Amino acid sequence: MTSRRRPVLPGFGLSLGFTMAYLGLVVLIPLAAVFIKASGLTWHDFLAAVGSPRVLASYRVTFGVSFLAALFNVPFGVILAWVLVRYEFPGRRLVDALVDLPFALPTAVAGIALTAVYAKNGWIGRWLEPLGIQVAYTWLGIWVALTFIGLPFVVRTVQPILEELEPELEEAASTLGATRGQTFRRVILPALRPAIITGFALAFARAVGEYGSVVFIAGNRPLHTEITPLLIITKLEQYDYRGATALASVLLFGSFGLLFLIQLLQRRARRAAG
Repeated sequence: MTSRRRPVLPGFGLSLGFTMAYLGLVVLIPLAAVFIKASGLTWHDFLAAVGSPRVLASYRVTFGVSFLAALFNVPFGVILAWVLVRYEFPGRRLVDALVDLPFALPTAVAGIALTAVYAKNGWIGRWLEPLGIQVAYTWLGIWVALTFIGLPFVVRTVQPILEELEPELEEAASTLGATRGQTFRRVILPALRPAIITGFALAFARAVGEYGSVVFIAGNRPLHTEITPLLIITKLEQYDYRGATALASVLLFGSFGLLFLIQLLQRRARRAAG
């Protein structure tokens, strides 16, 4: 007779209860508080708070530049993950550690550093200024900051999949006469597609709510380079808590809508890969 093995972790009921309690305290209750606070506004006041020209312009900056930054991070994040996984070179561990720098670096420090580098008298900005390219205090500066903080999400989601992907699959495809492009499209990309979609979604969601690294380099010009998180902070400083939560609810709906869409795309990608 074989004795029943005791699980290391607690049973399903206790684990599920702890999980739901933790999610409720950390995630669900704070999010519910946002919507409850915003519900204190009448429908007319809510639309006035979230639909003014200044707020609409901030949506375009926040969501538009966040999308462009996340989209830009996809190919370069995949290339960086590929280099770190498939090649050995001096300083490889240092480069691998630097990928996580945006995670560890305070966002305010990142914003000040990027502003100092890309300002007109900065190390890089002084060379771009004669070419008529201004980065700091424009939407381009916002894009640089959001690209900086979003790149690790793509790299770290793609890298484990590449480590599990056997090089023999590429060798077999090459033996069967496939070109490098065909091998990438038909062998590597289907395996990476769910991770790429996840990395894009994480980078976009982080960029939408980013404040510290953007507020210094954006210039914060109303109707031009003002982001929605800055308007939320401004309303909080003016004790307009309902208006701030109204804007926050719009960002939440936008982020949740994107994540829901990403989940559907991931399922289709997994079915296609399977």
